[in-house]
Amino acid sequence: MSKKANTFQTPIGTRDLLPEESARWEAAIEVFSNVASRAGFSLVDTPIFEDIGVFSRIGEGTDVVGKEMYEFLDRSERQMALRPEGTAAVCRAFAQHRPPVPWKVYYRGPYFRYEAPQAGRFRQFHQFGIESIGSDDPDIDAEVIAVGWKVLQNVGLKKVDLLVNSMGDLETRKNYQEALGAFLKDHSDDLDEEDQNKVGSHPLRVLDSKRPATQSVTAKAPRVDDFLSAAAQEHFDRVKDGLAALDIPFSVDPRLVRGLDYYTHTTFEFQSLALESAQNAVCGGGRYNGLVEALGGPPTPGIGFGMGIERLLMACDAEESFLVPSSRIQVWVVDVTDGSSARDLTHELRNIGVVADRFPLINVQCEVKCVVQIDPVQKLL
Repeated sequence: MSKKANTFQTPIGTRDLLPEESARWEAAIEVFSNVASRAGFSLVDTPIFEDIGVFSRIGEGTDVVGKEMYEFLDRSERQMALRPEGTAAVCRAFAQHRPPVPWKVYYRGPYFRYEAPQAGRFRQFHQFGIESIGSDDPDIDAEVIAVGWKVLQNVGLKKVDLLVNSMGDLETRKNYQEALGAFLKDHSDDLDEEDQNKVGSHPLRVLDSKRPATQSVTAKAPRVDDFLSAAAQEHFDRVKDGLAALDIPFSVDPRLVRGLDYYTHTTFEFQSLALESAQNAVCGGGRYNGLVEALGGPPTPGIGFGMGIERLLMACDAEESFLVPSSRIQVWVVDVTDGSSARDLTHELRNIGVVADRFPLINVQCEVKCVVQIDPVQKLL
């Protein structure tokens, strides 16, 4: 509750989606849903809260699990968490229901992280996402990336870079983690204090750090592409060939990694050049061949991405693209009698598919003035 006005306000890090914004929001969701559906993905919807183990088991030692999750005990003393991201919940659903593969699904909805609010970052935020589970074919990697690229194109974004990298297979990760761990141990005194604790247990997560002191060290660290096995290199080459064949421009960034243990092979990120670098990632994803197994399912490969809706629309604002659609009202009915004619005519218009509305009877001059203020380009009857 606001102390100044003695009225309730939105919680810190959240916002109301008001009607003047919601038309654009729904249009963005429609763009994403149409692109995903045409690529053979079907809608899946998982609970907003899950057993905390769904997230803590796969993200031990990360900021998301250690500091940012909204946790609570339900009335049966079960420890639950509001979902901080979408992939783990979708993979939990796959492990639980065991659908036929390949399982290609898309989702959209709210997610929650207790972090410092800033431009493009909220404690309740919203994402689109897709997951393709059941195939380790590198052409699927290119297909998933192509879906993200098509969404960005369809909302009119032009100032976007696609960065790709490979985390390699298990052999690659093992060899790279050993070399990276040794390097970070030698330079641990120069790392940010919070990252020093990760060197021994989760060295890859140090590479995820956005802290300046740590980034100055990791810029000189060994690169994962120097450790790719022959099989991993072949997989990555096929992904790059696929992107080139689809006319999707990209750059290889050997520093683009995922610190969670289940990530393998392809990682990727779309960055908006119209946004500040600290908040310029509009879409990111990768291959996670070990995640389903970590959640109790059979060993099953998968790949997907998440795309923040708030961040996406910020990028659109910066490029002045995907402007707010005009009002959905096609006809406003103004009644100069007792109001019943407007009531009946509005009902008839709606029955034949016209988006129509009316004003309560006040006076003609007031009604016309109100309609013009709401939308000066719509028709009056």
